Amino acid sequence: MTTDTLIERYVREVVQRIPAEQRTEVAMELRATIADAVEARKLANPDADREVLTEMGDPARLADRYADRPPVLIGPALFPVYRRLLTLALTTVLPVITAVFVGLDLVDGKDLGSALRTGLGVVLGVGAQLIAWLTVVFALVERSRGRGRPTRSERPWSPDDLAEIREVARMPVSVCLAAGWNALLLGLIVWQHLASPWRPDSGPASGERIEVLDPGLWSGWIWPVLLGLGGLVAINLVRLAVGAWSVPMVVWYGAAQAAFALPLAWVLSEKKFFNPDFLTDIHGAADAFYTVTALGVLLIAASDTFKRFREATR
Repeated sequence: MTTDTLIERYVREVVQRIPAEQRTEVAMELRATIADAVEARKLANPDADREVLTEMGDPARLADRYADRPPVLIGPALFPVYRRLLTLALTTVLPVITAVFVGLDLVDGKDLGSALRTGLGVVLGVGAQLIAWLTVVFALVERSRGRGRPTRSERPWSPDDLAEIREVARMPVSVCLAAGWNALLLGLIVWQHLASPWRPDSGPASGERIEVLDPGLWSGWIWPVLLGLGGLVAINLVRLAVGAWSVPMVVWYGAAQAAFALPLAWVLSEKKFFNPDFLTDIHGAADAFYTVTALGVLLIAASDTFKRFREATR
């Protein structure tokens, strides 16, 4: 195999792994670098080309450096936050969800063994989902971080950072709680649809398992609510990863809040939130509940988005 062929194969292995708009420039730069290194060693070493390529290393790793792409799923800058949030989710959110499922089984009249089996299934299923989705979100954040923009943990430390560190130490708690609450709410909405946990003692559906929320929501209005909740969870996780709110993040946060709050407020105002059979069994619900809750959802969503905007523009 000739030297030129060996070098061309190496260059091709590198450039085929980087974005198309970089390939021409990187190929020219790489050929020139290799040619200069080989020329400087050719007289002393007949196998200079192999020596140079060996020192340059695996073309896949070199391509990652040219593309500014981390060769790991979650890098060292984000891994501490990922580990802390995953620990929090598995030690707080997961036990709460498990307790809710076990409690509902016991209320429904199932024996303790059946309730414990349900709890074990929740631990395995929901725990796997929490691990998987957190890993996916942090992996995407790792690959979407701006080039040349280090995160907080990558910047050189100085005593001037002490005040900022104290502030940041408090902030993730509320962000983690918000992400956990939204994830729990999303999970409960989906679960009550799949499990139909309520068994009314009166009304036309007496003795049958029914949903707590109106089944008609799944023909349309529930989907933007779920999409908004999922967006809020993802954006809060991104906030934890990058260390601070930015204006683009707040714009996306506001869009997720709107997708969640506006349809939910409309459904509440139209009194279409709960399953009519469920309301019959609990002897109805006051009209004031729907009005006050609808207004509360809108006010909380608006004030929360405004608070994030203020944090981003300070």
